Amino acid sequence: MNKYFIIILITTLSFGQTKRKLVWEENFNKPTLDESVWNFELGDGCPNLCGWGNNERQVYTNKNHEIKDGELIIHARKEEDVYTSTRITTQNKKVFQYGRIEARAKLPVGHGLWPAFWMLGENISKVGWPKSGEIDILEYVGKEPHTVFTSLHTQDSHGNTINTKKTKIESIEDGFHIYAIDWTKDKIDFFVDDILVYTFQPVIKNENTWPYNQPFYLIINLAIGGDFGGPAVDDSALPQKFVIDYIKEYQ
Repeated sequence: MNKYFIIILITTLSFGQTKRKLVWEENFNKPTLDESVWNFELGDGCPNLCGWGNNERQVYTNKNHEIKDGELIIHARKEEDVYTSTRITTQNKKVFQYGRIEARAKLPVGHGLWPAFWMLGENISKVGWPKSGEIDILEYVGKEPHTVFTSLHTQDSHGNTINTKKTKIESIEDGFHIYAIDWTKDKIDFFVDDILVYTFQPVIKNENTWPYNQPFYLIINLAIGGDFGGPAVDDSALPQKFVIDYIKEYQ
């Protein structure tokens, strides 16, 4: 009886996956970043958000990346006494609401490094953070190896990391892995390599607990140091690379 149940379950899951439609993908197959989709965020966040809100130590440039063999490579470097990296967003150019959003990526390794693939509510300029909501599909910090963080920030949590899950994966630094969310009007499921690692589904949904009924935009960055990533940075580990093979959206 159990065997038949498992077969039915697998068939159902497979059928659900085949019904999905790929509606957008970024394969980084142009020689330069497509600036009709992506923005560079530059500097250290000052004067409005010095340290990018987390006391991070890097300065973002439009020079710390390359596109090579269909991959976006973000470089973290220390040049004299300055840490440099890259941060890109789709704000005001490409937004997402519901569906499956995934990236295939390879992590950098080193104490103080903090790569992320995440989202912010499109209304952030009107309502501010955390009322806009935040979805952290992937966060990794070098000071906690073999661990992936999947988190959400809302007004209800006052921006604190309450709605979160730490997942231990011993091989996460080895090669590429797929980081994804499946987002509906009722819940957000988080996946690593198609394994469900966390579900966020508050019983009471209002603007403070569930700001996820609106469009969001994507952010990819490699931070250095900061409240979560550091504060200490292992300079001997630099330079390092955060490599993104592709991003896909399914509906």
